[in-house]
Amino acid sequence: MRLHKVFGVGILMLSFAAGSAFAQDKDKAAQQAEIVKVAKGSLERFYKAKPELKAAVAKAPGYAVFTTYGFSFIFGGEGGKGLAHDNKTKKNTFMAMGGASVGAQIGASENDVLMIFKTSAAMKDFVTKGWTADGGATAGAGAGGKTAGGGVGSNTMDSVDSFTLTKNGLEAGVAIQGSKFWKPDDLN
Repeated sequence: MRLHKVFGVGILMLSFAAGSAFAQDKDKAAQQAEIVKVAKGSLERFYKAKPELKAAVAKAPGYAVFTTYGFSFIFGGEGGKGLAHDNKTKKNTFMAMGGASVGAQIGASENDVLMIFKTSAAMKDFVTKGWTADGGATAGAGAGGKTAGGGVGSNTMDSVDSFTLTKNGLEAGVAIQGSKFWKPDDLN
């Protein structure tokens, strides 16, 4: 009789564990679907603002799209989620982004970030290492999906073209900034 109770408790615990794992997979799939939906919307906004980006994205080895949210007052922080897409394999790698800054700055904003990789090696490095760091002046304004000022901002590195589109908010100042992109286990 005692063995049946232990066996019954064991089966009950396994069913709870399996149910929990299924819920996490479902939650993961829902998060991935939401990231894909947001990334497609972001790409459409970039293509509308700068139509030549559509051809650049199509012929590139891959690209990454992120939506970020940030706030700054002397010290700043931002974060968001997105994906890196390999045009050859059609595989999405779901990623997170976090950033910090310090300087004469103030603002709050929501931005779309597009990175177009010029080489497969650059994309692989981004997905596996994912670190970028910059510094400089920032200024942008936008509300209701509109941008003012510079429109689509861009930054060209040797192997990556990077573009930023301010969706909502206002930011201005000069700051030293660093960003980290990584693959979170709960999304991949």
